[in-house]
Amino acid sequence: MTISHETDELFLRQALALAREGIGLSSPNPCVGAVLVDANGTVIGSGSYTYEGVKHAEIRALEQAGERARGATLYINLEPCSHQGRTAPCADALIAAGVPRVVACMPDPNPLVGGKGFARLREAGIAVGSGILEEEARTLNESFAKYIRHHSPLITLKAAMTLDGKIAPPPSESHNPTALGAGGATGGWITSEPARAHVQLLRHQHDAIMVGVGTIIADDPLLTDRSGRPRRRPLLRVIVDSRLRLPLESRVVQTAKDDVLVLCSFAEEKRKGQLQKHGIRVQQISAVAGEGRPDMAGIARFLAEMEITSLLIEGGAMVNWAALASGIVDKVFLYYAPKILAGTGSVPFAAGAGFRHMGDAAYVKSIQLHRFGEDFAVEGYLRDPYGD
Repeated sequence: MTISHETDELFLRQALALAREGIGLSSPNPCVGAVLVDANGTVIGSGSYTYEGVKHAEIRALEQAGERARGATLYINLEPCSHQGRTAPCADALIAAGVPRVVACMPDPNPLVGGKGFARLREAGIAVGSGILEEEARTLNESFAKYIRHHSPLITLKAAMTLDGKIAPPPSESHNPTALGAGGATGGWITSEPARAHVQLLRHQHDAIMVGVGTIIADDPLLTDRSGRPRRRPLLRVIVDSRLRLPLESRVVQTAKDDVLVLCSFAEEKRKGQLQKHGIRVQQISAVAGEGRPDMAGIARFLAEMEITSLLIEGGAMVNWAALASGIVDKVFLYYAPKILAGTGSVPFAAGAGFRHMGDAAYVKSIQLHRFGEDFAVEGYLRDPYGD
């Protein structure tokens, strides 16, 4: 096999495709895919990582290749580990198997171990390459990077709205479901079917989804992952409910199977007990001074303790503003339909005090545009998940 940038990119794309098979199955660990290629350019082993499967992607590839691994090149989206965790160090396994060359998209984002796997391989005389398709690899594991570097979930604010930034018509004109979190509106949904289908894929990429109790009262949504793709654990349905107003007859309550978490700032014992009888976890979070609602930063810390690495906020206007004002939002995914609602009574994307000066506004960087039929979406970052 002739070693070239094009050849390396070809096999790294295969490794990335395998890594994506771990979405929903690998958290709280990263998605990793590995491909072993012999001197003739033939794939002799491959593997992807799942949390329940325990074995790392490179170990699966080595086991598949057997003795043929000697003299082969390993392609992998993430630096092989050099530390003892749930498994032995993969770098040692590669050295023992006689693999002379390893090509990875990127180093491990964990600052405590990043680079050590590459160093161990090089010390053993293995040629190491890195940096091809790095941006794609970083995006794939950005929630792991945020979690492992800051012990906080990657938090994405999602909304569906009209071109003039309205997420619902005036409340008196709304019906079930409304657009407070789902993108619906009187006479139909705000966004088209392709955009709504993509929302399910977005939910599948996250460990948890969060709305305010107002969205539950107005919409009665299920808040489930309906992508049809496998998950290791159910999508955690998180409801911010300051004083436990969550209706017992709501679909979230009626379908709870240890996958619903209610976060309040005041827990009346009788009401708390009623919710717990339905299999719902109720957790009190310290309130924001003078506001009475649970502190968003406190919510993020609590979710991290539950090993939630990614949170998708699909809240209404008040929750959207509270999240932005608290500074917990890492990125946005905002869907727009070619419609204009106008009117002072229509519900805005975010309702609150707002940023007082243009210099204080939340600034979205690294913007990407996506098309979904007649709709489009803006994806961008308020902060770098890999930053300090």
